[in-house]
Amino acid sequence: MSIITEEYGSAYAAAVTAADTAPATVAQAAPAAPQTPARIAPADPRTARYILQGALAMSVLGASTAVSARLTAYPVLGGQALRYALAAAVFAVIVRRRGLPRVRATARDWLLLTLLSATGLILFNLFVLAALRHTDAATLGSVVACSPLVLAIAGPLVTRSGHRLNRGTVLGAAGLVVAGGAMVQGFGHGSAAGIVFAILTLICESLFSLLAVPLLPKFGELRVSAHLTAVAVPVLLVAALATDGTAMLRVPTLGETAALLYLSLPLTVGAFLLWYRALGGLGPQRAGLLIGAVPVSACAASAALGVGTPGIAQLAGVAVVVLGIVVGLARG
Repeated sequence: MSIITEEYGSAYAAAVTAADTAPATVAQAAPAAPQTPARIAPADPRTARYILQGALAMSVLGASTAVSARLTAYPVLGGQALRYALAAAVFAVIVRRRGLPRVRATARDWLLLTLLSATGLILFNLFVLAALRHTDAATLGSVVACSPLVLAIAGPLVTRSGHRLNRGTVLGAAGLVVAGGAMVQGFGHGSAAGIVFAILTLICESLFSLLAVPLLPKFGELRVSAHLTAVAVPVLLVAALATDGTAMLRVPTLGETAALLYLSLPLTVGAFLLWYRALGGLGPQRAGLLIGAVPVSACAASAALGVGTPGIAQLAGVAVVVLGIVVGLARG
């Protein structure tokens, strides 16, 4: 933020010449006018709005871990296909009702959109499943929680803006967020294969943001989200058919229906739009810090739903995450 200072120079009285018979008096310098305190320009309200949108999106994502526990018995790939199919239908209705003009996509745009859907939605889910077969959720979560550091390092490669961030501060803040996230989630154990799949999950999680950066200025968050989900549905259906056969879909229970609706509407429709708005407004380096809200909200959701109670280490991790986010956004 810029600081504006206003200084006033000292005013001096003119010398007064006395009458011939009176002694001359020397003019005294008038006391300097009091200095106006420096005024700090207010923060851009758009930046504050982007921060709130990004934090809310990551909080919705974090809370989804407790909600997803309701779907452990439901076919995973078939459930993901249902989730994205419903979200794609909602996005299509929103696009139509808003009357958005058509944007001509180039071959490069289609390539980026396809890669974004393939990595950020499809492969991400497949790698999560593969990682959990070889390691526990804590290890997977600790590895994926490194995404703020990945975005802090790789962000400048995809950002065209001339605005330069304090790279050292952003990297340090991202390190704090990662360390705090690991404290919240805990450190688990797993095989080498599990770590490899966890790293691949981290790469896909990071590409969900990095590949979207060059697309958002042209298409906007609504069109990007609509394309992503529409491309993912047929691929997930084919993968589900190959994996589970005719058992890839079944009528969900009441609890599973509620969970699928949460994943489709608040998470996919709501959080996708909020996150891509924040990403376009803040850039990947600063927006990436807000990913630290995922383990924090997951911890809070688990406590609220009675799934778990946070301990001292988790509360300390929350404090470290908050410190990293504040430092990175304020000084980055």
